[in-house]
Amino acid sequence: QVQLVESGGDLVQAGESLRLSCTVSGSIGSINVMGWFRQAPGKQRELVARIISGGSTNYADSVKGRFTISRDNAKNTVFLQMNSLKPEDTAVYYCNVIMRSGTMYWGRGTQVTVSS
Repeated sequence: QVQLVESGGDLVQAGESLRLSCTVSGSIGSINVMGWFRQAPGKQRELVARIISGGSTNYADSVKGRFTISRDNAKNTVFLQMNSLKPEDTAVYYCNVIMRSGTMYWGRGTQVTVSS
């Protein structure tokens, strides 16, 4: 069974950094898009960043210039480097992948908490 496992979430102070990782395992095909979403309590889940197989990236305006997404295609892993963290970055961060077939998979999430 295909499984996405996130790691790296933690409790940090404002201004500090974290790096999230997500590894896809199981019997899978070719991955097209890999990305990160986040959801804070009482708020809608939002796209944070995504990276397409060719290397193109997109970022939410709120994180642009602070976060960097990257991927290791050979290892089916996507990363999110988060610098200059702010309290408003506090959320559960979810890994998401879309296969070339169109099938979508979600991770279970990792908690990021930023104190002021």
